[in-house]
Amino acid sequence: MVLATLTVALAMGTACQISSPAQTQALVELYTSQGCSSCPPADRWLSQFDPRAASGVVALALHVGYWDYIGWKDPYARRDFNARQQWLAEINRNRTVYTPGVFLQARETRWHETAGFNAAVRAINAQPARAKIDLAVERTAADKVQVRAETALTETARGADARLFLALTESGLDTQVKAGENRGATLHNDHVTRDWSGPLALGKQSVSLGTSAPSGGQRAVVAFVQDVVSGDVLQAVRLPLASCIP
Repeated sequence: MVLATLTVALAMGTACQISSPAQTQALVELYTSQGCSSCPPADRWLSQFDPRAASGVVALALHVGYWDYIGWKDPYARRDFNARQQWLAEINRNRTVYTPGVFLQARETRWHETAGFNAAVRAINAQPARAKIDLAVERTAADKVQVRAETALTETARGADARLFLALTESGLDTQVKAGENRGATLHNDHVTRDWSGPLALGKQSVSLGTSAPSGGQRAVVAFVQDVVSGDVLQAVRLPLASCIP
C-alpha cells in the first residue's frame, strides 16, 4: 500500500519530542474486539500501518467490550471506547455500532475497498493542517510516561470547538484466546490503545499515560485535535517511543 509520506521532525534526548507536519495526517480508528470472529481480518489490515514510520496515517485500535458476554473478555477493551464509537456513529447518522468498524477522520469508511481508502488518505494528506501539535514525552516509571503537549489552531480553523486527545498505543501484542468465537486462536494486535486521555483543552497540557503492567510491545504516543461538535479531525501525530525511551 502506497501512501503519501510526510516528514515529521523527531528530536531525541532526555525527552522524546515531535512536531506535527504542515500537512494533515489521517487518523484511522478501528473498533474491534477479540470476541468477534469477523475482526481478525481488520486487525491484520490495521497492522500494515508501520508504527515505526511516518506514513501519513495515524492508526488507533480501540477495543470495545460489548461482545465480552459471548464468552471471551477482551483484555484491551474499555467502556470509553464503546462510548466513543457510539458518538462517532451518531455523527455519521448511524444508529448502530458494530465490529469491525473503521473511521477515517471520524467518517465511517469501507476499509476493505483499498483503492477508495488510499485515495481518501491522499486527499487528506494534501490538505494543510488546521492545528499544530508539539509533544515531549519522558518516562516516569517502567509502565508510565509523562506527556507534555502544546496545541493551537491555525487561522483556517478559528471558531472550531476543538479539543486534544492523547493515547498510549502498543503494537506486537499476541493473545491466546481460550473462549468465545475465536476460541483456540492466537490473535495478533497492533496499535492497541492501552491508555487514553481527553477531551482536553488546547494550549499546554501535561498528562501521565500508562498501563497496569509492561507487556513488551512497541509503544507510541498518539495525539490528535478534533472538533467535538462536527467530529472533524484537524491534525494527528504519532511519536514512537522505542528509539528514544528504551
